[in-house]
Amino acid sequence: MDNSCSYTSPQVWSGIKESGSRFASINRPTAGPTHDKALPVGRHPLQLYSLGTPNGVKVTVMLEELLAAGHTGAEYDAWLIRIQDGDQFGSGFVSANPNAKIPALVDRSAPTPVRVFESGAILMYLAEKFGAFLPADGPRRAECLSWLFWQMGSAPFLGGGFGHFYAYAPTKIEYAIDRYAMEVKRQLDVLDRHLAESAYLAGDEYTVADMAVWPWYGTLVKGQLYDAGEFLQVQAYSHVLRWTNQVAQRPAVQRGRMVNRTMGALSNQLHERHDAGDFDTQTQDKLAAPP
Repeated sequence: MDNSCSYTSPQVWSGIKESGSRFASINRPTAGPTHDKALPVGRHPLQLYSLGTPNGVKVTVMLEELLAAGHTGAEYDAWLIRIQDGDQFGSGFVSANPNAKIPALVDRSAPTPVRVFESGAILMYLAEKFGAFLPADGPRRAECLSWLFWQMGSAPFLGGGFGHFYAYAPTKIEYAIDRYAMEVKRQLDVLDRHLAESAYLAGDEYTVADMAVWPWYGTLVKGQLYDAGEFLQVQAYSHVLRWTNQVAQRPAVQRGRMVNRTMGALSNQLHERHDAGDFDTQTQDKLAAPP
């Protein structure tokens, strides 16, 4: 590897030059809204503003699992936030999430709406609100929360690190790709060793930890994330594969993965979800069909 470097950091950083990166148009060094735009509000207690990325899928899976378990109070409206168009910088969205990242949840079941942002926080909020998918006792709860926060801390290395430099960066940098590929493979090994001895991440019970980890690492080992399956030799992680196939068979997971999805087969894209019947009538293939 060539360790030479032609770049020297300036004494004071002055801004990003045009890079040609896929997400360059939405990256900026400041916070706050760029334009005024109120968020839409539907008829259900829970209002979700999101996109079908791994972080968004965590929450829609959780909501569909709650409904499947009989928690009718978990009915929700899911509104599409197109991050490539800068929807996340509208004043209404920034009020729901000052970090201007999807997903954001507003709970309107009480007189004073409650905003919740960060996907892990939303999972915990919903689990505690409905008393589901989060063990109540000490040791099992600790194990579940440990894996939930493991994901929150690890995924930036997978998405912002490996995914960016392997799939999105305009220039291929060997050192960066090798650095993050090594870390992602280490994380997969952590999961694989654990799942060799455990049906789910927190034991024999399916929990919010699985909902958090599955959209990232489950998709990765199926070769469906960053087209990096062969590069990372994902088939070697047999216990993670067993687990991800098991989770993927759950009907609520299949539905949750469709919500706010804007890529892939049209039959699997439900841009907005306002009613359970939308899965049968409002997917993009149905909407695009001639009358």
